[in-house]
Amino acid sequence: MMLPLVIALAVMLPHLSTQQCFSPDDTKVQNSPNTRQELFTGEQAFSMAMLREAVAVNPTGNVFFSPYSVYNALLLAYFGAANHTEQALKATLRIPETQNKMSTMQAYRFEKYSQSIREINGSESYELRSANKLFLAKRLKLRDCIAHLFEDDIQPLDFVADPEAARQNINNWVEIQTKRQIRDLIPQDKITPDTELVLANAAYFKGLWQSQFLPEHTHKEVFYVSHSKLALVDMMKQKGTFNHIVSERLGAHVLELPYKGNTVSMFIILPPNAKSNGIESVIKQLSVESLQEIVEDDLPRAVEVSIPKFTVEETIELTPILERLGVGDLFQSTSDLTGFTGEDGLHLDEAVHKAKIAVDEQGTVAAAATAIFSFRSSRPLTPARFIANHPFVYFLFDKTSQTIQFMGVYRSPNN
Repeated sequence: MMLPLVIALAVMLPHLSTQQCFSPDDTKVQNSPNTRQELFTGEQAFSMAMLREAVAVNPTGNVFFSPYSVYNALLLAYFGAANHTEQALKATLRIPETQNKMSTMQAYRFEKYSQSIREINGSESYELRSANKLFLAKRLKLRDCIAHLFEDDIQPLDFVADPEAARQNINNWVEIQTKRQIRDLIPQDKITPDTELVLANAAYFKGLWQSQFLPEHTHKEVFYVSHSKLALVDMMKQKGTFNHIVSERLGAHVLELPYKGNTVSMFIILPPNAKSNGIESVIKQLSVESLQEIVEDDLPRAVEVSIPKFTVEETIELTPILERLGVGDLFQSTSDLTGFTGEDGLHLDEAVHKAKIAVDEQGTVAAAATAIFSFRSSRPLTPARFIANHPFVYFLFDKTSQTIQFMGVYRSPNN
């Protein structure tokens, strides 16, 4: 299984700054020991909210995206925001009101450091890594403290002299970070001489199922797109021991399919086929609490599994979704991003996200990229059968960081 993802972000270590970057005196800011966990919880809550809005925008088709990527891009914008824009981003990112920005920065940088150590140590079973980049117009000068905090993540580009070359530079960086899974993230003509800032994050995951499906057991079967529409799909099958629950809270069966290393898993939430609005009902009930119920379950049992072999590639116009999430101000001329440069005038114009996932007998390949750019029940006692032959919700969960790396809704093999 593989998966890459892209969005904007930054990272911490001990003596971050002796300057007044986020407060009158950052060295006197008291940090809560719960800040990192609160950041993870915020990402989980944001993921659920984004799924609801993405499905509202596309209520009948397949949906796939990386909430981790989008969250981190917005987090980078939050570090450079001030006043009303900062408050809107803080609320959307589910950062506790009592948590100061310096604490969030330190938690963010510690998580980035942890991810880098995890990447260096590596694993033969899977590969998971994340990278961040702030592409800044050469004509702009960042505040000294911001330049210091993000020194490894900043790349100046000359948008004025050759905007097309700058676009290709950004897209090439994304393509390299996602091992060619995400190409042409930013379309032609989206970068102009007026572009000032592009926030980007790229993440990549490659892994194999802990219990692989045998190709000879894959056969064409009917997939019930709706009560009146059918399609054929390659259905993969196996019998094995998996965590499987019947969630009364969600009104659905939930199956965990771990990848080798047992750190990342795909969770599939399957509502009853007889329920016409099953997907909508599940999404409505998804919350941090119901997520914890799912990922903390550890009661393996014998299960007969049938899931589709599928590939989904989606490009999402993020701007309307982010507006629905409460940060529409970010894309208005009234936005306040003075935390980056100390001067008025910088604002973001558009956000785009591209994600891809391929699920087969061996595992999963998934990638996602986000760019935000600116211009001026009870458990059954008998062996269970989990047959995903109708629409379902799924997500890839990293148990180490407690984050949802990718998630989506699969409705049809033809969409």
